[in-house]
Amino acid sequence: MSRVASALRRTFGIVREHVGTDHLGNRYYVVPEQKTWTGWATPGTEERGRHVRAKRMVEAANPTEYEYIEGSIPMEWDAWIRGRRKEPPSVEELVKNESYRTQIKLKAKEVEEKDLALQAKEYEEGLVATPARTLAEGHAAATSFGKQEISEDPTSTANTFQPGSWMPTSKK
Repeated sequence: MSRVASALRRTFGIVREHVGTDHLGNRYYVVPEQKTWTGWATPGTEERGRHVRAKRMVEAANPTEYEYIEGSIPMEWDAWIRGRRKEPPSVEELVKNESYRTQIKLKAKEVEEKDLALQAKEYEEGLVATPARTLAEGHAAATSFGKQEISEDPTSTANTFQPGSWMPTSKK
């Protein structure tokens, strides 16, 4: 740590150090563990100031909360921010991991295309039945699922009347 940074920390309090920037423009900082020289002395000791734990933070490229989308922070930097890794990721590591992820996506797409082609072939040859297309009305978790819909028109007579089977219309 440089003497200038130490003097600034003692004079002005907490100072953050820039650690890196990702390809999206997010800037990452660390506030090292330190003791500030402001505050009251604790009773019984002559020590002044307070102890500040080390912190890791990110300054987002688009700081408005509603503009955040998934993937705005690369997973390597996210792991560093959350303390799952000690050292921040290097540029070489980020490039290597990104190329690995694109290779995996391409291989997954190839496997999916092969699987769809195999399914189509099996359907044509009659080895596998085609999936039935069913249309379910309503949601199975709903209390009215599978029951007849209540109509506004009376459908029962005195002999077959069921309570709750008819609702009068509102004339408002």
